[in-house]
Amino acid sequence: MGLVQSIEMISIDAIDVVNPRARNRRVFKEIVTSVAELGLKRPITVKRKAGDGEQRYDLVCGQGRLEAYQALGQREIPALVIDATNEDGAIMSLVENCARRQHRSIDLLHDIDGLRQRGYEFDNIARKTGLTVEYVRGVSNLLESGEQRLLRAVEAGQLPVSIAVLISQAEDSDVQNVLQHAYEEKLLRGQRLLAAKKLIEQRRRRGKGYKTGPRRSDDAPISSNALLRAYRQDADRKRVLVRKSNSTKARLFFILEALRKLLTEPDFLTLLQSEKLDTLPKNLAVRLHGQG
Repeated sequence: MGLVQSIEMISIDAIDVVNPRARNRRVFKEIVTSVAELGLKRPITVKRKAGDGEQRYDLVCGQGRLEAYQALGQREIPALVIDATNEDGAIMSLVENCARRQHRSIDLLHDIDGLRQRGYEFDNIARKTGLTVEYVRGVSNLLESGEQRLLRAVEAGQLPVSIAVLISQAEDSDVQNVLQHAYEEKLLRGQRLLAAKKLIEQRRRRGKGYKTGPRRSDDAPISSNALLRAYRQDADRKRVLVRKSNSTKARLFFILEALRKLLTEPDFLTLLQSEKLDTLPKNLAVRLHGQG
């Protein structure tokens, strides 16, 4: 990795954004408001460009902050200036995306793709970013296999990256299991779950990309009633699990109360001692002698 040289005020016009990304207008407006009211909380990071003539820089981290400064009419911005190779700069950008608490999934996708195009192996990317090798490989496969529908859903925030990868790897017969898993893990609920079901149906009928051409006549389109029915079935399944859980809890409570009563009987205690069963596991003893 490159070494930090200094924090400097540099001209915004001297900064090149190598991989510019589209920004959500609402989020960008919040960034601009924050910078205007509170100032810049941390400097952007730039990489010094080698060459003769005017010194220029490549942006490594902080496109949103840079654009906010531009929107506010500023000509200079505080920047952490480093000396690094193009590969190190790409890795630093990816690491920031991974560390950001609410990073955009599509940024992560494209950063991983950029490192793959630079020749990095799956295990190298995983080691440098803290992601698993399986996750990095899955994301790369998502991009390489042309999953345009899934990628667009990820970019729109409708589908988590992890679920998109699982859908792309699953057979048609297993896709519903992926959705069930996402529902149980609270990754997809309500409208997002219905949208995911519709997306999967479109992907099955029309393919991974957005190609034009005749539709297959042997596939019936999914209806809103069918989606609603599937969602209700999922909810019913959850209610059954809750009922079973409550029933088990009631039985355990009955057993605990029975044991508490037995342990007050002298004859029962004598029997336990004669059989050398007069000790209890700590957790059970706490529940028997406590309120649980």
